[in-house]
This record gives sequence, C-alpha cells and structure tokens, in this order.
Amino acid sequence: MTSTFPNISINTERLVLRPLDEDDVPALAAMMNDEQVAAWTHVPQPFTEKDAGVWIGDHAPAERTAGRGLDLAVTEFLTQRLVGVVRLTRTDWHVRSTELSYIVAPWARGEGYASEAALATAQWLFGDQKFERVELRTAADNTASQQVAQKIGCISEGVLRGACIARARTDDGVWTDVRTDFIVWSLLPEDLEGTTGQPVGSDGFTAFTDWN
Repeated sequence: MTSTFPNISINTERLVLRPLDEDDVPALAAMMNDEQVAAWTHVPQPFTEKDAGVWIGDHAPAERTAGRGLDLAVTEFLTQRLVGVVRLTRTDWHVRSTELSYIVAPWARGEGYASEAALATAQWLFGDQKFERVELRTAADNTASQQVAQKIGCISEGVLRGACIARARTDDGVWTDVRTDFIVWSLLPEDLEGTTGQPVGSDGFTAFTDWN
C-alpha cells in the first residue's frame, strides 16, 4: 500500500504553510513568471493562470495521493499573502527520505522566508512523519538556494556533474537551456539538534480533511 503525506498546515513565527488553493492562482502565476524562477526551475514560460490552476487542482493533489510528494503554499501569517512554495518530491517511503525544494516570490526575497519554511518542513518531516533523510539539490550557480541549504544545517555531499538543466536568456531575449552541475545536500534528524525556529501553535501542525 502506498504511503501518503497527510493534509497539513505548519505554522511558524511569521509563516503558514498550507495546501495550495484556487485563491492562490493569480499570485502563483505571477511568481512563476519571475526571471529567477524561470532560470532555476522547469516551469513553462510564460506561466499562465491556467497553468497555475492545473498545478493546484490536478498536479499537486495527484502527487500527494500517489505518495510521490507534497506541495505547500507558504503564506505570511499576518497578511496571508503568498510568499512562495515548498515542494517535497522523489519520496521514498521505505527509506523514509524525500527531496525538498523551495521557490520564493521576488518581493519576499531577502527576508529569510525560504530558510524558515524549509526548516519548519524538515522539522515536521523528522518529528511527525519519522523521516530519516531530506535531500536538496541546488544548481551550481544558484548561490541563493545554496545559502538556504547551509542556513538550515544541510551538509554538502558532493556534485552531480552536468546533471542540471538551467535556463538563460539569449541576446534576443529567448530562453535557452544551459547544462550545469547539481550540488547535493542532505539533512538528517541529528543535524537539527539545537536549532531554533520551532513551529508554533498546537504542536505546530493542523490537519486538513478536504484537500485531496
């Protein structure tokens, strides 16, 4: 029987991580059309509100139901504005491991939101879900993502040479694929011993029953 992640909301001091919903469509589409997001992810460009709707209504629920992963909206606690997205993919339930990635809206960068959301997700995985390994992969030139990995305590394990396809604009403004390396990072439960930024609230977690 395939294991699946539960419907969950994770609260931190400044953020709420929760299932994506239809109200997120405009903000998600705007975020995915940012130049940095386009460069370091595989989302189609341009990314339309229809694409956002398919992600929220079809793709994310299917990934969770199949046991492959989980997509969470990251929102500001006070304003409920969409800050970004945290994704769990390539989940192995036997090994109890998963790959974590994060995207932050351009207006919210530099505030520590990515590391706060990633740390809270890792704490939930290790504590509530009894996972034993979280893996991150960052493109060799994506220094911002690497700084997040370092900040939450990840250990660099090595380089996958030529394993990443990033994108760059040509002189005429067209996106083109650029091959680069992946840096592989890992986080184990013992790596978080003594870290701060524990989720808050009732055990920090709230279950949802209607997100499928």
